[in-house]
Amino acid sequence: MKEIRVKVNDRWVVGLVESSTTLLQFLRDNGHTEVKRGCDEGECGVCTVLLDGKAVPSCLILAVQADGREVTTVKKEGDPLLTALKEAFVSYEALQCGFCTPGMLMTARWLLSENPRPSREEIRDALSGNLCRCTGYQKIVEAIEKVSSIEEVYRNAGR
Repeated sequence: MKEIRVKVNDRWVVGLVESSTTLLQFLRDNGHTEVKRGCDEGECGVCTVLLDGKAVPSCLILAVQADGREVTTVKKEGDPLLTALKEAFVSYEALQCGFCTPGMLMTARWLLSENPRPSREEIRDALSGNLCRCTGYQKIVEAIEKVSSIEEVYRNAGR
């Protein structure tokens, strides 16, 4: 067992983990159930979080690899870009059952931080690792396009 410290949504989480414990399990064991468990193989994107600002499937990252690092989940508060994405997903009806939504939002958040004005093809490419059975993706893409066109969001996000 090893003690690790992970900054999750601006708060430090400390816990004992085994060497085989995934970041997904560590997060869920520490109350971050907004990070969903899907395939446990990195194929579905449901468990996507930001690790030091980069979108990663938390089921493929060992918790010890996140020691001393920063994790952002869909519940991060005070992030204008993430807030705008959440609002757009609702207004564009880009969610139905909601199971894939946290992973989609985190992937979109990462994409827009890397590329504030992605093309439709770039959005689709970024989402290619996130599976959704309900929406057909079109409304998700449209919601992300809408947010990418709002200049004020980027000013408030420090861009």
